[in-house]
Amino acid sequence: MKNLTILTFLLVLGLSGCAETPNEEGLTEYVEQDAQYNIKGTYDPFEGFNRAMWDLNYDYLDPYLARPVSIAYVDYIPSPVRTGIRNFLSNLDEPANMVNSIIMLDGEQAVTHFNRFWINTTFGLAGLIDIASSAGITKPGNRAFGDSMGYYGVDNGSYFMLPLYGPVTLREGVGDTVDGLYFPLNLLTFWQSLGKWVFEGMEDRAALVSQESVLRDSPDPYIFTRDAYIQNKNFRATGGESVAEEPEGEEYLDEFLDEVDDF
Repeated sequence: MKNLTILTFLLVLGLSGCAETPNEEGLTEYVEQDAQYNIKGTYDPFEGFNRAMWDLNYDYLDPYLARPVSIAYVDYIPSPVRTGIRNFLSNLDEPANMVNSIIMLDGEQAVTHFNRFWINTTFGLAGLIDIASSAGITKPGNRAFGDSMGYYGVDNGSYFMLPLYGPVTLREGVGDTVDGLYFPLNLLTFWQSLGKWVFEGMEDRAALVSQESVLRDSPDPYIFTRDAYIQNKNFRATGGESVAEEPEGEEYLDEFLDEVDDF
């Protein structure tokens, strides 16, 4: 696992380097393309494909699948059951959050994640009950390996829009793979991991219903979503420190990001 982690990290470094240092023949094209980006760290070389996937998601998969299923889940599953599922799945991420907090030199947050994990696992029925929060140990923001790489200057890499899954960058994709190597996430089978993603996704999607008008009112929903996503990743990579950026439609971004859970 250690070898895989190191190789994965080196792969991201190499690919990010390619994105940041194009060859001389493509330099002019790269600079012209980069000039249209509103957010630092955005690299969207597959925009044509991504826009096609955005249309598929926005016009079909979301309104006819993701949105109604998510709303039905929130409306018809009893709140205590949903809370227990949400607490249990969140508890599985705590060791990865702890390791990444250590990597980002945030010892206080690492201790918080550690305490939350052992308290909720031991006294909260494997995390079904959030005993730690009741004891005043509230959960700070999630820390992923993609955030850790960004903290040390690894670029976001290429941006992708995937069917149903939504936006992802190369750095985040590799980071999620590395996080999956940590206990107890490494014990999950493919189907269990998929179930975790589905349940968390339904909660996240339902939480964004109130912000749908913000997306509809934006001049370009694709660019708006991409900028909001990259801005959120940049913010997480700083360890929670503010990033001086003035993107177009910033008033929309601020309101939208307030509702976005830590993906």
